[in-house]
Formats: sequence, C-alpha cells, structure tokens
Amino acid sequence: MTAAEPAPAPGSGRANVENLAWPGLDVAGLRILVAGFGISGYAVADQTMQRGAHVLVVDGSDTPEIRERTQILEVLGVEVRLGREHTLALPADREIDLVITSPGWRPDQPLLAAAAAAGIPVWSEIELARRMQAADGPAWLAVTGTNGKTTTVTMLETILQHAGLRAVACGNVGLPVIEAALDPEGFDVLAIELSSFQLHWTQNLDCEAAAVLNISADHLDWHGGAEQYALAKGRIFHGVGTACIYNVADEITRRLVEDADVLEGARAVGISLGTPDLSEIGVIDGILVDRAFLAERRTAAAELATLEDLAHLGPHGAGPHLVLDALAAAALARAHGVPAEAVRDGLRAYRVGSHRAQLIATIDDISFIDDTKATNPAAAAASLHAADRVVWIAGGDTKGADLDVLVAATTDRLVGVVLLGVDDQPFRSALGRHAPEVPVRRIDPGDTDDVAGRSRLMEDAVHAARSLASAGDVVLLAPAAASIDQFRDYAERGDLFAAAVHRLPGAST
Repeated sequence: MTAAEPAPAPGSGRANVENLAWPGLDVAGLRILVAGFGISGYAVADQTMQRGAHVLVVDGSDTPEIRERTQILEVLGVEVRLGREHTLALPADREIDLVITSPGWRPDQPLLAAAAAAGIPVWSEIELARRMQAADGPAWLAVTGTNGKTTTVTMLETILQHAGLRAVACGNVGLPVIEAALDPEGFDVLAIELSSFQLHWTQNLDCEAAAVLNISADHLDWHGGAEQYALAKGRIFHGVGTACIYNVADEITRRLVEDADVLEGARAVGISLGTPDLSEIGVIDGILVDRAFLAERRTAAAELATLEDLAHLGPHGAGPHLVLDALAAAALARAHGVPAEAVRDGLRAYRVGSHRAQLIATIDDISFIDDTKATNPAAAAASLHAADRVVWIAGGDTKGADLDVLVAATTDRLVGVVLLGVDDQPFRSALGRHAPEVPVRRIDPGDTDDVAGRSRLMEDAVHAARSLASAGDVVLLAPAAASIDQFRDYAERGDLFAAAVHRLPGAST
C-alpha cells in the first residue's frame, strides 16, 4: 500500500491503479472496464459507478436478462456494449485504467491478454472489494476446495449468526463480495466462498482465517494443469492473520499451507474425522472437539457439537463429507472467537440448501436425494459414501474425468445404476471393469431441446431408479458429470428430478 495517487480525468494519461492507496480505495475518476455482465459484473459496475468511476461493461452474450441489467445501468450512466466483437480487444475509443473480469474468463481470452500486454491491471471482483473495503470493515473468513464449499460457508454463516454477529455468506454463493464488503449498514463478518477462477485473478485477500477443504482434478483445462489449479486454490492462504485450515487427509492442502505467505502468528489448523492432534479439530466418540482454539489445548479439548447435532442432514445421519464441512465451518468460526455453544447451536439449526444432498421425499422407505451439484467424481464419491445401499443416477458431460477410482471405491454400495447423458460410454466402461454385476439402466437421450423433453428424460430416470430400489435404499442423483449436454444447468437437472419424484405415488417429504 502506498500514498494516494489521484486518478486522471478522462482523456489524460492512464492511472497507476496498483499504487492507489487501500484499504478504502477511492475509484472516483477511474476508467474501469467490466469484462462480463453476470451477477458479479453487474455489482462491480453498480458499486463503482456510484462512487464516481467511469464504467464500460462488455459481454459477448445478448440475453433478455442481460438486456434488463443493461437498461438499469445505462440510465445511471454506465455504458454497456454487447456482442462478441466487444470482447476481442480493448476499446479503441478510450483509455482504460483497470479491468475487472468475470471469474469464468480465461487468462488467454483476447481482451484480457491485450490488457496484460498493455500493462493494465486485471483484477477479480474479490480483489476490488478487498481494496475498496474500509480498514475497519468486516472480517473475512474464506473457503475454497473442489467440493463442499457452499455447504461449509452456509454452515459458517449460520454459526456466526447464532453467535449474535451480523454475517452473510457471499462470493460464489449469495451476495457478490463487493456488495457485502461495502454494505452501508456494515457486516461484522463475511463468510466467503471462492472458486479457483476467482482466486486466479486475486492477489490480496488478507483473510482473518481461510480453509482449503480438498483438492481433486477439476477445471484443469482452464488452469492448464493440476499444479496450476492447486496453486490457484492456495492463494486463499496468502496474507491470513489467524488460521490456515487444511484437511489432514488431503496432503495437497497441507502443502498449500506450508507454502503460504501469512502474517506472523498465523497458525496451521487441521481438520480430521479422527481423534485430533494438537492444533486440530476432529471427532472423538461422536463428539466434534477443538484442540486448536483454546489456551489449554495441550492437555484438553473443547466440545463443539455431536454427530447427533448433524443427524438431520441426511437420511441416515450426516455423511463423512458433511461432517468435514462442519469441522471446517467450526474451525473458521473459532478462529474468529465464536464460543463453542454458538457452533453447536448453528450446526443444529443448519439446513442443507437446494441441490446439495437434499432429501426430496421418502416413498416406501426409499429415500430420494438430490445432489445434482456433484458434478465431478470426487463430489459424487462423497455422496455415495454417505449411504449403504444406493441406486445411483449418474451421467452427463464428464469433461474427460477418470471414473475408475470412483466406481471401484463405491461398488459395494451400488444396488443399481441409471445412466443419463448423451455419451454413456465412460460410465459403462468403468462399471464394466469394476461393477459388472450391478444392473444398469440406460435412459434414451431422445430430444432434450425443450423443457418437455428434459422433463421426460428425468421422469424416465426416476421411474427406472424406483424399479431397482427396495425398502431402506437411497435413490441418489449425484451425476459425477456436468449437465450441459442435456440440461440448461445443474439446478434445472435437480429441479426436474425433484418434480419427477414428487409425481411418484406415495411421495412424502
């Protein structure tokens, strides 16, 4: 951070944005290009325009939703240019001081590459929020990982609120971070979910505490490989002031902590499903215990909650992945000084959000669970391990992921498999090698260009799964694949699953 440098008036030389003083960055007079007009892009344009920035938004899409956002902001003086041609280069008719990019835009995207070549800073919305937030603004508690991020930050939000704090889940879930950080009423704490895309474009986080839940292969095409993906996740630890929380069972998360540049006094805190060592939070005889955030941690442990407090999160209690999420949320809350009772009360009150291991209905003692958000093998494995006997609805666009480890590790739980997806061969091949005795039903892809066709597809899948299941079984939608080959998005896939389940005779939630 340096002394303030005034931003130039439009038409003069470019501002050296990196040298402008922060926290409390003053964006008045800055010429900002917002690349991508999604939820975070809209929030950036709105918040910076209100504070005197000159804002240009570009987006390659031209949908009714984007048009509606455009009409709102253009009235307020924000210029919006829609169409692919506006995303291929920097604008020729104006100087740009700063580019704020949508997290989905790759580093080699032409406009972003041109900005980098011209020496123009490219930041995420998260970086901008951190710099604009006042020095006395809310504390940041952040979470990343391949799987479990949303569950953890929403658990954390509930715990913080039960501690009497004004807290909100934001980032990759809920509010954009810039809206939460600059909220006029002021939050006490932000529970922030961060994706690897957001972290790639972020240099300064300075979280009070941060957690990396797990690392498995995902988005490797975007990042250019597994190492780059892991390094992007590890950025969350840089500048941490109190605690870096890692998964004891995931060696990569430990290495990310060891390599992090943190403030003096910050500690590494492990989370584990087993008995915790010193400076860890774990489980002893069904009790979640803390050996990290109490003065007498060398000789004692603090009881935070019990597995019974989490039992409502699954038809047979909370699965191991949900217990780990709860441990991470508890560790982050404890790093902020939250008392043990608030952890317990928050976890008792917590309810799983839509599409995340959500119990839809029970019919003839068969549980139907929507975990459509399990879009990769690691997430699906966590869901499958939460039940003893499963009829698995799987399939979609695997994005080249290896399914062998997933199938081999869960074969003993599979009662049957129902396959969606335009190309079912990756699943058929893995099942043939590791679970040849498990019955498989393939759902004819048919025509899924409209909602009726997609609804028919899921209706057939649910009926097929019901025919394979017996009392005590779980019918689980955990596709281990993306939805884009047949559905609008993962949420639609889950919504259609729930609707089909509710149409079965005898459904009761």
